[in-house]
Amino acid sequence: MNDVLPLILLDLPATMDKLQVTTRSHAEFIDITQEVNEILEKREIKEGVCYVYVPHTTAAVTINENADPSVRKDIVNELDRLVPGNGHYTHGEGNAAAHIKATLVGSSISVPISDGKLALGTWQGIYFCEFDGPRRREVFVQIMKRE
Repeated sequence: MNDVLPLILLDLPATMDKLQVTTRSHAEFIDITQEVNEILEKREIKEGVCYVYVPHTTAAVTINENADPSVRKDIVNELDRLVPGNGHYTHGEGNAAAHIKATLVGSSISVPISDGKLALGTWQGIYFCEFDGPRRREVFVQIMKRE
């Protein structure tokens, strides 16, 4: 079944947009849900898939709770505990922990589009995850329309 899904998605008409994200801390989660929604509204697509991709090796994207900011802080703190910045890593640039955290969280998400809206749960938001900031970053948003 997994081999079929990418082939189906390739048949969907798609548009690509790019967001610029400026991070202010070494590690932080930035809510980009509104920006992704604005892209979707511009495209006027009723049904399809929204694909969000982060082209960086020390940053990620995830979907998580957007009602209580302490959840984001808890996630950052637990990732720091699991993958400490001062660990014994062989990577020479000093940001090995950021690479590991980005790998654990992931570089992309997919969200169904239903009735012109992102099919997120009541408490869900889309977060850009910075692990090696502050930096200026890019996020690609591809909207695939179901015909």
